[in-house]
Amino acid sequence: HSFPTRRSSDLYAAQGGAADALYELGMMYCTGRDVELDMVEAHKWFNLAAMRGNDDAKRFRQEISREMTRVQIAAAQRRARQWLAVH
Repeated sequence: HSFPTRRSSDLYAAQGGAADALYELGMMYCTGRDVELDMVEAHKWFNLAAMRGNDDAKRFRQEISREMTRVQIAAAQRRARQWLAVH
């Protein structure tokens, strides 16, 4: 099973930064679909999608936040800010 690199995921999401594409990346990371399971990355993508108005992303972000530590959430928020700075 080969996983795409985070870089390829970033490139995919960067294609317009559409809320639906960002949401799909969140789903991939929170379920481990085609990528390694990573709740920090999932939170990051859900956060970005939620900022663009995706209501499902808001709900999933809230749900996974309950299972994450404050440190993990802070890391996810930092990654989201970093992504926004270059996209």
